[in-house]
Amino acid sequence: MASRSRREKQDLRGKLHEVPHKPGVYLMRDRLGRVIYVGKARDLRKRLSHYFTPSRQTRGDLKTRALIDSIWDFDVHEVKNEAESLLLEGKLIKEYRPKYNVSFRDDKRFLMLRVRLEDPFPRFDLVRLRKEDGAKYFGPFAHSGALRRTLEWVNKEFGLRSCRPLRPGESDYKHCHDDVIRNCSAPCIGKITQEEYRERVEKACEFLQGQSKELVAMLEAEMEKAASKLNFEKAAELRDSIDSLKKTLKPARRFRRGRGAPSALRPLEDLGELGEVLHLPHPPYLMECFDISNISNTHCVASMVRFKDGVPDNANYRRYRIRTVEGQDDFASMAEVVRRRYSRILLEARKRFGDVDSEETQENPLEAIRRLERVRAGAEEGGSKGETRYVTLPDLIIVDGGKGQLGVAMTELQRLGLHEMPVIGLAKEREEIFRPGVPEPLVLPHEMGALKLLQRIRDEAHRFANGYHQLLMKRRMEESILDDCPGVSSSRKKLLLEKFGSVARLRKADPVEIASLAGIGKGLAAEIAEFLRTR
Repeated sequence: MASRSRREKQDLRGKLHEVPHKPGVYLMRDRLGRVIYVGKARDLRKRLSHYFTPSRQTRGDLKTRALIDSIWDFDVHEVKNEAESLLLEGKLIKEYRPKYNVSFRDDKRFLMLRVRLEDPFPRFDLVRLRKEDGAKYFGPFAHSGALRRTLEWVNKEFGLRSCRPLRPGESDYKHCHDDVIRNCSAPCIGKITQEEYRERVEKACEFLQGQSKELVAMLEAEMEKAASKLNFEKAAELRDSIDSLKKTLKPARRFRRGRGAPSALRPLEDLGELGEVLHLPHPPYLMECFDISNISNTHCVASMVRFKDGVPDNANYRRYRIRTVEGQDDFASMAEVVRRRYSRILLEARKRFGDVDSEETQENPLEAIRRLERVRAGAEEGGSKGETRYVTLPDLIIVDGGKGQLGVAMTELQRLGLHEMPVIGLAKEREEIFRPGVPEPLVLPHEMGALKLLQRIRDEAHRFANGYHQLLMKRRMEESILDDCPGVSSSRKKLLLEKFGSVARLRKADPVEIASLAGIGKGLAAEIAEFLRTR
């Protein structure tokens, strides 16, 4: 094995000559083809060459030596500049979740600027998630500090408001000093008209789109003028502002799944290959994968992700809180989530069509649903597409785990009458594929697209489950703050959370709104609001 490893490393050193001296992102893979590290570089060849020098393999720290010893192959993706490399690095780390990466492994996204132009007095705010809400978005931006300084400068330069009220008035003006220090044009008290304020917002949007570069040139001239007058403090302040503006306004592509991100994926070809190796009647165009996140005895959760035509179908992702299992029991948890998922689909089909699992038809539920799917597909081809959509059964079910997880999933499917559903288990240790009725696991070569497709859907299910677990833990930590609030008993805490949904929403609530709840007076409501404001 050692000689083979050295032979592979020698081949990698030869592969370095094909790597360009350009900025980009590189992916390190292990002997099974899994991505174990993602990094960025201003010069890809120089950066990669550091991994394969003898001194790095002997003098590096323990983690670096372990990484180098695990590298059997690498891929590179060229980009235009350093900002793009940072954005692409973050996207790929979130997608693959490599074991040797620390940064970007959470669900935190890069910052963006959002402005709702339909608001009475639009304002820019910072967000991390793009929604289909009709607002205008700028970004994402790689440098969060530079973006915050840019937003502060834009608000001051164009006289835009930074206050939160949707329609600010005189009462809000009394508590704001931005107009006094000339940081706002004060549309709330009519210093400028609504139309004049909207013109300022539109000019700010043009500037953020890079259409008003003369402002940066004006700042550079002002900086040189301040330096010539020996006003170095002002010159340094202008220099920092210019640097932030240039970082923010530097053109960078948005790397989103399937929209411009460099990729060598061939989903349809991988589907065909997977159907052949699993001896399926046709490629599994619809696949569903289950994973359990059971880090502690609290908040045991599961995820189900669906791939359609070999790519994620995010709208049909599902997450579950395990209800019937006490303690850490992955087998029982997997049985519960499989049972809940497909009993729900069968129930919806029975309500809709009525003849699923009927004694008169003598069809099992799988045959009936497949027949109804064919009828539905024919109706859609005939033009009647206005029917209510319903979830169909997948062509392949994948459970994260080995024989144990596969066995409980098969048991639940048999109880539901879905014993003919194709189902496999994918064990993470050696990427072994377990199949019903076959004692020996199937081990595919790591370069096969079929295995890489299974790894992608398994890793996506794992990411989605872990993200849900982290969300519940975060909520629990936030809710525990109320335990220290004077006058808030367990019953009042339950009442507050039922009303407002979360501590974050409770923080934004007005004391009058809090006092509207039964058993909470005006005095206690004011104490709760003050307590949360200071925490």
